[in-house]
Parts: sequence; structure tokens; C-alpha cells
Amino acid sequence: MLNYTTTVVSLGNLFPVATTDLGFQTALPNMIDDAEQYLYRTLDLLNTVARDSSAAFTPGTRSFALPATNGTFYVVNSIYAITPAGQTSGDLGTRNYLTPASRDFCDATFPSSVGSGVPQYFSMTTQTSLIVAPWPDQAYQAEVVGTIRPMPLATTNVTTLLSVYFPDLWIAALMVFGAAYQQNFGAASVTDNPQMAVNWKTHLADLIVSAQTEEARKKFTGEGWSSKQPASIATPPRT
Repeated sequence: MLNYTTTVVSLGNLFPVATTDLGFQTALPNMIDDAEQYLYRTLDLLNTVARDSSAAFTPGTRSFALPATNGTFYVVNSIYAITPAGQTSGDLGTRNYLTPASRDFCDATFPSSVGSGVPQYFSMTTQTSLIVAPWPDQAYQAEVVGTIRPMPLATTNVTTLLSVYFPDLWIAALMVFGAAYQQNFGAASVTDNPQMAVNWKTHLADLIVSAQTEEARKKFTGEGWSSKQPASIATPPRT
């Protein structure tokens, strides 16, 4: 388990460089951002999936802005319209699943508010907005499930999902970008070590494989759609 302080100390020891160095302090936010974005995109972590039911559809309007109470949605997994209208909790009402569809389909099938009712389909139009079909006839509460980006590691947010549960991956990913800070992406100077970035990238790739396997087990998408560790000697694979 790592936090902001131990992360900084670890990087200082691995480079090595004084953690008070101005260049290091300037590069540190970029290292953190690069490592976090790469790992979140690659691993599709279970704990980055959020459920937000803080917004409602507007009657007579098919456009809908994604809520951001729990963070900005980067990927939408599913959307539900909660009935009856006025009920804000899916657990107390009924969740009506909206099927993903193309914008062309929504335009052609429900070109106007005629035939409005409980939305059945949705189509993403921008990173943060979508349209639904049919057009809502009442202010049904919307429940959005999808992937968000957690708050980055910082002095004001001293631990993250990555630093707590994936400390090995976290350090390795930081060191890949850190090689650029150390000018170790190529033989540009006599003090350069061009193998530094390559070695850390190789190490990171090995760690990624094991982390992806574990994440699949958490989501019951592992071997045989189970939560079991893959068994190389099991024939046929366990189910």
C-alpha cells in the first residue's frame, strides 16, 4: 500500500533524485497523470464503475446530459429510466433498461415527441450527452452506470485505488514516464540510459497481465465465467 508521501519517496529512491528538486516537483503531476490514465484505460477496474441517479429526463426533450455527482463518466455501460415518474430510487421503483442504439435509429423511429413515453433506447451524441427514444413524456429519474475517473493522487488526495490495491503497477507506470524526466527515452546524452524506459515498460506489461486476470475474476468474467483463477492443467476449462 502506498500513499502520496511514500510514492514520492519511492520515486526519489528509484531515479535517484532529491524529492525537493524543482525539476522533479514540476514533472511529478505529469508522471501521476500519465500513469493513472494509462492504468485506468488498460485495466477497466471494477472500482471505477459508478452508479448515478441524481438527474432526471426532461418531458418533451430527448437530449440528456450525463450527471457528474460521483465523477465524470468516460464510458457509459447502461442507462435506466425509473418508473413511476417522480420515484428517484431504482430500488423503490422499477428500472427500465435502455437499449444502446445508433442516432440514425432514434431519429428514424422517433423523429418527434409524437408517441412519447418511457424511454427505451439511447444514443451517445457527445462525451457528456445523449439522446433517448421515445421522447420522455414525464420526468422519469435516470440511473446511469459507467466508468469514471477517480480523483488523482495529490497532497489533498493522499491515496487512490491504484496506490492502495495496485502499488506495484503504480510505481512501474510512474517509472515509465519518469524515464522521460530522466531523459532516458533515447541516447541523447552521455549520461543517458536508454534501457531504463524499455525495462520498466516490459515490467509494467508483465504486471498488467496479472492485474487483468484478477479484475476478470472480480467481475466473474474469468475462466468459465467464474471468479476462479485460470488453471493451466484443467481440461476442459472449469465452468
